[in-house]
Amino acid sequence: MNSPQRSPDMLSKNADGIVWMFRSMERSENIARLIEAGLRIALTRSGEAPDEWRSILTTVGATDGFERHGSGEYTAAVVTNYLLRARTNPGSVMALIESARTNARTVRTAITQELWEATNECYMTMRDRLSRQVRSTELVHVLGEIRRQSALVRGALHGTMLRNDAFSFAQIGTYLERADNTARIIDMKYYVLLPSLSMVGSSLDNVQWDTILRSLSAQRGYHWLHPEGRAAFNIASFLILDDRFPRSLAFSVGRVQESLRWLEQAYGERHTAHDMADDLHRELAGATMEGIFDFGLHESLQRYLHLVGMLARQIEHDFRFRVA
Repeated sequence: MNSPQRSPDMLSKNADGIVWMFRSMERSENIARLIEAGLRIALTRSGEAPDEWRSILTTVGATDGFERHGSGEYTAAVVTNYLLRARTNPGSVMALIESARTNARTVRTAITQELWEATNECYMTMRDRLSRQVRSTELVHVLGEIRRQSALVRGALHGTMLRNDAFSFAQIGTYLERADNTARIIDMKYYVLLPSLSMVGSSLDNVQWDTILRSLSAQRGYHWLHPEGRAAFNIASFLILDDRFPRSLAFSVGRVQESLRWLEQAYGERHTAHDMADDLHRELAGATMEGIFDFGLHESLQRYLHLVGMLARQIEHDFRFRVA
């Protein structure tokens, strides 16, 4: 492998900006996916289905902020406006896309012109789309536009960037965020959305699992591998352990591990984060759904969320990210 052209100090200067650029882009898309899941699931309930909208806020960690700054109404219109564009929500889709653009500007010398242009275009497009509250008749289209703009940024990354340290940190940011989101959305469905354990295996349970597959763009891939139909056990296994699916927990952790391994080879430095990523990847590779269900699906997912969060913090420490 060719020797890196930049020193580790220069790498650290740009690393956090690149990681957070792609964490923010991925998170904005994931919020759009969660809102779409909420819309579909709400259709299976009567009225405004406030529990579903409250659960989405809980999933993204926005409940406290919503209760402080929101109207207190857990309706589709109020919650989606808060998650998409509210100025009082620093984790809104618009705030995240703006943050991604700000970080992209900071690291412009480390990314390609095409990647910068795609990120800037994403910001300008969504700024226009979210300049006013989104009407219910426009919501599905706007959510699709958020996903498409995010895909264009990823396409520019994969199509124009050298496979160097900047690319590795972009992958780390993307897949740390994706691993976190996949675990959260499964946990939201199984322990928040489903009214009671008596509903397991019911038609409502099946509809909600199908909605989760749709929200993760997993429906067709799952049915290719499981033509016999939906089953909670198989769906959970596909979304957690199947490393052929690019949004599964196992796939995401594998990409973080792979990117850390590249950095180790390029710079000749191994850190605690490398060991943590290896351990988590090894654990997922050896896990079975029988064991996960025996331990408890909720408990397992919470543990994985904790481990992913610890890994993210260790990467920040090991690569000397700037303190905000």
